[in-house]
Amino acid sequence: MQKTTLKSYFPILSWAGEYNRDVLFSDLLAALIVTIMLIPQSLAYALLAGLPPQMGLYASMLPLVAYGIFGTSRTLSVGPVAVVSLMTASAIGHIASAGSVSYIEAALLLAFLSGVFLLGMGLLRMGFLANFLSHPVIAGFITASGIIIAFSQLKYILGINAHGENLFALLHSLYASVANTNFYTVAVGLPTLIFLFWVRSGLKPLLVRTGLSDKAAAMLAKTGPVLGIIATSYAAYYFDLGSKGVVLVGEVPTGLPSFQMPKLGHDAWRELMLSAVFISIIGFVESVSVGHTLAAKRRQRIVPNQELIGLGAANIAASFSGGYPVTGGFARSVVNFDAGAVTPAAGMFTAVGIAAAAMYFTPYLAYLPKATLAATIIVAVLSLVDFYILKKSWAYARSDFIAVVTTLVVTLIMGVETGVACGVFASLALHLYKTSVPHMAVVGEVPGTEHYRNINRHKVITHNHILSLRIDESLYFANAGFIEDKVYELVDACSDIQHVIIMCTAVNEIDLSALEVLESINLRLKDSGIKLHLSEVKGPVMDVLAHTEFIKHLSGQVFLSHHLGIQKILAKQKSADTQKVQDWNI
Repeated sequence: MQKTTLKSYFPILSWAGEYNRDVLFSDLLAALIVTIMLIPQSLAYALLAGLPPQMGLYASMLPLVAYGIFGTSRTLSVGPVAVVSLMTASAIGHIASAGSVSYIEAALLLAFLSGVFLLGMGLLRMGFLANFLSHPVIAGFITASGIIIAFSQLKYILGINAHGENLFALLHSLYASVANTNFYTVAVGLPTLIFLFWVRSGLKPLLVRTGLSDKAAAMLAKTGPVLGIIATSYAAYYFDLGSKGVVLVGEVPTGLPSFQMPKLGHDAWRELMLSAVFISIIGFVESVSVGHTLAAKRRQRIVPNQELIGLGAANIAASFSGGYPVTGGFARSVVNFDAGAVTPAAGMFTAVGIAAAAMYFTPYLAYLPKATLAATIIVAVLSLVDFYILKKSWAYARSDFIAVVTTLVVTLIMGVETGVACGVFASLALHLYKTSVPHMAVVGEVPGTEHYRNINRHKVITHNHILSLRIDESLYFANAGFIEDKVYELVDACSDIQHVIIMCTAVNEIDLSALEVLESINLRLKDSGIKLHLSEVKGPVMDVLAHTEFIKHLSGQVFLSHHLGIQKILAKQKSADTQKVQDWNI
């Protein structure tokens, strides 16, 4: 029992014992490819978060090791991501000026708070809470965030000063400063942007035509941002673009991060608490979504509650090693998967690669134009923008469409934190709306079978004195009143009804409010000479009802199947009619 418990909390014990040379080779190859991809991404996302570039590298080291120990996905790659970086900047941007000591301390504290929140949720087995954020709401939020991120990076492409936490503030600021555009910066940023867009679709076919395999060409195409970094850094050095107004990354400290406790006494910890919750939820939902998708392709599985612990450990590790909030990234996780990663050790090897880069290659980043990093971010985040969800949700369900549009518009107008809050509210409101007005159908017998279907959809057999009603939802406080009114409405519409049978195939729970409504329905129907019956009640629901006064005072019966109930009522009615005829003959 103890061994099983240890493996459940330390998934590394499940795969480390089976590690061999072939797996090592696969993990090392995947780590090499992801490292090449992750270096420019880490630098760029740190820029997006308003932090020194080395913090992006720091956030890609120890967190990967921590996740490798505690995480359950074999191929998820943890580190800085665009949306979380934007949320980090939004959370601490009004606390201190970007890049200042206080700003960096707040970022470390934010990572720590996020880690503690995630860890706590994992230990309490509360991963189910993430289900309250529906996919349409997440899609709307990520699409809006992608648009905001892309516009926020235009200032680096144009070489101007602009700011704003929402789309309209950004557009106004960009418009006010566009006259100060630095054309040397544009000459660097715009070609890089075009090149990176071309790389996403054009480099792979070109490499295939040279004789490379499809898979090898796809892997090499991911190194496009590195080529952009090398080319623009050399151009900045050779042409002395820094003296011409092109903003460069500048000197990046060489070496590994120092390990120190986050400043828990930071003045803004209360303000950061809510932001940490939002960042944790969004990061967890994104990470689990990617993890499930990749695991399913190899018939593996991830454990959401343990993922909370893994991501919590990764964020705490980031806070102690000079990083900022991290989560599982979609793009690099897919690259990690396609490159052949077999175990989380690939992420640990990637951490070693990033550490080597921090120790030996950071001096070469001094001439890297920020416009290049901005172009990298723009190309990455525009792949997150999904306007198709609007068409899809409109065609499928108007309520989902409203949730998507609401989240998208609020995020664009009011910023990411308000957008997340709105998304959570929209998800809960959508759930309550759908369950508070449940689908209810009058059903009848499909001829020649024991199945009962909606009378408005099928040709079925019904009986004037029996109302068969199916409720397609659990009964709870939010829909109890609606169900009561619907039952009375149907009963009042037909004066011949003597029996009402509620078909409970879709009822998974009946709370106290709904139970009181059932008692009221039973009493009112009884006073009207109508018997109330239940059919096909699930075992757990019946276990609860068995101990209530409702069952003791139920005017009718509880039938194992709806068909059996109908047959018993008809048989009893036939017997009663026969008795009446006999009495009359006497």
